[in-house]
Amino acid sequence: MHFSVLASGSKGNSSFIETNNTRILVDLGITSGNAEKKLKSLNIEPSSINAIVITHTHVDHINGLKVFIKKYNPIIYLTDKMYNEISKIITIENYQIITDDFVISDLQVTVFKTSHDTDDSNGYVFEAYGKSLVYITDTGYINKKYFPILSNKNYYIMESNHDVELLMNGNYPYYLKQRIIGDRGHLSNKDSSYYLSKFIGDNTKGVVLIHLSEENNEEQLALTTLENTLKKHDKKIDNLIIARQKERTELIEV
Repeated sequence: MHFSVLASGSKGNSSFIETNNTRILVDLGITSGNAEKKLKSLNIEPSSINAIVITHTHVDHINGLKVFIKKYNPIIYLTDKMYNEISKIITIENYQIITDDFVISDLQVTVFKTSHDTDDSNGYVFEAYGKSLVYITDTGYINKKYFPILSNKNYYIMESNHDVELLMNGNYPYYLKQRIIGDRGHLSNKDSSYYLSKFIGDNTKGVVLIHLSEENNEEQLALTTLENTLKKHDKKIDNLIIARQKERTELIEV
């Protein structure tokens, strides 16, 4: 299994995952043309994308969906609440409603609920051939009941949205600051690092931090917070990566 975060941030999010027999996107919040360009730069033909798995329906996660599905017609995996939201603006004919864990060819997908200010939002654990990848974005917290299914996986793609001090001293209006730090908002560097310190185990190879705020975070702050938190818990991961808005990551082997 391989993956690449094609883009991540408040202006658009999308990631690519492939196994021996399937290729998927998680969200498509960048334009279809931008996604096509980034896929081709990885020698991936956009027409080979079998499915798009949706985390939630905010525009920075579905912006490119309409054009891409018209051109390539992948299966869209989403919950009934997500479908009801998206169908107000996009006509989707080739879709699968998620009610529980599911399989896309040789890719097993475990579903868990996240907490965000939308009708419904999911995180996912992707597994194939003994390899595992956790995908968590846009959530105010992670319920402890999910800790067992999220622990000791190979790779984590994890939101680290903001530094609380930068956010609270910044220019955002008060209501927006409260939304971001709330239980239905986004994970701070501190929160993300805390959860990762609980999840990371002997099988963990690396972490990719995603959805960093351009105004309320800094790459080095996010990395330092994570490194210091892991050190406190006697854990260390050499492969720590920051995903960016305008450039994709390399194609990473899980």
